[in-house]
Amino acid sequence: MGFPLSPRAYDSLLAWYFVSVWGSGFLATKIGLQHAAPFTFLTLRFAFGIMCLIPIILIYKPRWPTSRDELRHILIAGLLMHAVHLGGSHYTQYLGMSAGITAVLLSIQPLLTAIIAGRWMGERLSLRQWLGTAIGLAGVTLIVWHKIDVREATLGALVAVSISLAGVTAGTLYQRKYCPAVDLRSAALLQFIATIVVLAPLAWLVEGAAVHWSWTLAGAIVFLVIGASILAVNAFHTLMRRGQATKVTSLIYLTPIFAVALELVMFGLVPTAISLAGIAITCAGVAMVSWARPSKPSQQSAT
Repeated sequence: MGFPLSPRAYDSLLAWYFVSVWGSGFLATKIGLQHAAPFTFLTLRFAFGIMCLIPIILIYKPRWPTSRDELRHILIAGLLMHAVHLGGSHYTQYLGMSAGITAVLLSIQPLLTAIIAGRWMGERLSLRQWLGTAIGLAGVTLIVWHKIDVREATLGALVAVSISLAGVTAGTLYQRKYCPAVDLRSAALLQFIATIVVLAPLAWLVEGAAVHWSWTLAGAIVFLVIGASILAVNAFHTLMRRGQATKVTSLIYLTPIFAVALELVMFGLVPTAISLAGIAITCAGVAMVSWARPSKPSQQSAT
């Protein structure tokens, strides 16, 4: 006997899944980069992703792009989200920038999304939503404040995180605008293949494709591919189709909270008072962005 979920409950489930996996991904990525350089690690990650998606494609036979324009849009969105965003963020950590600074800089995305969506995509944000977006960023800063060390922010790391931020912001909005009806399963396979075509040569030429094989590396890849690249990304794009871009991207503010909780459970690292204050502020900011007044019934629907 099934238990059908209301649309609101379904969206909430997707949102919390995305937040928990995205937050856990920081730790899994840190583990993976200890065994392979960024381009090499990502090549392994997406190669395994293709292996996971092929059976899904064969079983469910999803719809494929019906035109060259649709295929081009899917590939561009995938390269921005996977090759540019993940390549930049992985190299940011690989070049020595702390997780705290990286988290804060990448958390600028909801602000950029709000600005771009409001200016060019016709999304109208209320003053409350603008304030919530800014408050959420301030809360994230407080959460990771104890980890921030500005001395680690080298020029190379700053360039890498800037590229990552541009990639994830552009990729999110591009897929929402130009790929609103694609089948996410076939799109993921095409995007993974395109990402490998770009990253594999870089892994060989720049990094020598060196890998220190271990079960730890395999576990990190399995978690990031199945949990993040396939399920969490699909959850994120599903939410993007069902709501405002700014509302959905504001969920990114919550990922450091889950990372702090994992540190407490796995390593016994108790969050500081400033971090706890940041968690409360972040939750308030996200609530301000996401909360909407119940819509009033129109006269036509009442008649």
